[in-house]
Amino acid sequence: MIEVPVAKHGRYIVCFDPLDGSSNIDCLVSIGSIFGIYKRDCDGPVSTADCLLPGNKLVAAGYCVFGTACMMVLSTGNGVNGFTLDPSIGEFILTAGNMTIPAKGKIYSTNEGNAQYLDSKLQKYLNDCKFPKSGKPKAARYVGSIGR
Repeated sequence: MIEVPVAKHGRYIVCFDPLDGSSNIDCLVSIGSIFGIYKRDCDGPVSTADCLLPGNKLVAAGYCVFGTACMMVLSTGNGVNGFTLDPSIGEFILTAGNMTIPAKGKIYSTNEGNAQYLDSKLQKYLNDCKFPKSGKPKAARYVGSIGR
């Protein structure tokens, strides 16, 4: 926990965690962080309990990816939008509005090294992605540094 001096306390708690650590910077792949923002409901000293709230208490959440470009994906509870840092003006510009997950896709992504630990239904799904009964198999995409 990074504590802010009392004189600089605000009304929000920001929680964050790296998507991947600095050990992959030398691999020239994207790294990033996920974050969540809670509004404090009380005054007084900040405690660990202020950071351990359920997801339905978040006022905003998202992630940043740092690589050849810096992108931030943000939701404030009403849709999801992607912003890319424009270094020439030092601001994030909306570059992907109203982002959604397609109902059906052509690509799947998983860490195959953990396949033996997955639930049997998920193992079957992944097998069906690779070896469909009809049609073409899905393409696999996985960058080992994005997950832990």
